[in-house]
Amino acid sequence: MVKLEITRLPGIVQELAPEMEELVSRLYSWYVEPGHLVFPDAMQEWVQEKYGDIEAQQIVRVTNNQTDESTLFNSIRARRPVLTPRAEETLELQALSEGGPFANPLDETPADTFGRIDGDHWITASNIAKYDYLHALIIAKESTPYVTTEPQVADMISVAVRWCQEAHRANPRAVYPFLVWNSLWRAGASIVHNHAQILLTHQPYTAPVRIERTRDEYRCRYGSEYYDDLFRAHTAIGLGLVYKNARVMAHLTPKKEHEVVIIATLPHDLAPALAKVLECYQNIGVQSYNAAVYMPPLGEEGHYVAWLVDRGDLHSRTSDIGGMELYAGTPVVASDPFRLMEHLAAVMQP
Repeated sequence: MVKLEITRLPGIVQELAPEMEELVSRLYSWYVEPGHLVFPDAMQEWVQEKYGDIEAQQIVRVTNNQTDESTLFNSIRARRPVLTPRAEETLELQALSEGGPFANPLDETPADTFGRIDGDHWITASNIAKYDYLHALIIAKESTPYVTTEPQVADMISVAVRWCQEAHRANPRAVYPFLVWNSLWRAGASIVHNHAQILLTHQPYTAPVRIERTRDEYRCRYGSEYYDDLFRAHTAIGLGLVYKNARVMAHLTPKKEHEVVIIATLPHDLAPALAKVLECYQNIGVQSYNAAVYMPPLGEEGHYVAWLVDRGDLHSRTSDIGGMELYAGTPVVASDPFRLMEHLAAVMQP
């Protein structure tokens, strides 16, 4: 079998059945163009040793035609090896996570006016410097810097849902929940001890609104559900699978490295797949990540969609985002979603 990779995307789509090729092409467009460069003689040996023949590089750009999300892939960058944290680095993180106010949240963090939500593995605290008017921390009771087990993930989601219910009772006009999980400083966390954040507001945030608008427009134009077709398209080209009651995708237009999307219809159905994605991340050396869960308004049925993205090496002095991400709206990504899918499939095998 020919190994699937992002540079083969046009051919992969052409080999699909006509109706599936039409669906994928409805959702996505792309180009594959060579980028050329000339090395001076003094660089030739170093380049050959580190990268091989890279004077012609295949650049792939994929665009979501419905959302206008766009991502650039460079096949040369995708060859780079993944480095896993050394044992002493993990021990250092463990030591850092055992200190600070989150190690003793009952005495060293504030509570919300309606109290705390106390779970088996997590407990809430009101955020001192709030993003929004209803904003809580969900603090891990264990000091481990990495969470990968299903009971831990399920309890975090349960605590988030219960907090939203209590926050809504305190402020009935607030109905739009948003869960975000910043893992370590590369992802924007100011405290090493593992924690997530839950918000509830009367006005939804921009990114979920954009997706909901896309879903409405897509349903009106094509008569089908955007999330269903998005998953069908990913599965058709080898980037989607079902794990228990959740649909999992190695995202074709990732915001940065190793982005995964999980879609479920109930909040607790996210937990098994989310735990497996975190296990996969650990296997491939992801040291820091952002995760978020889009949820329907309280009291309404809908989709629970988790988004996760790798934020890079904890010791790197280079930022993982720059002008292309901030102002061109087109991330430049090193990881190949087809390689990511191989790792996801490996941890989700029955």
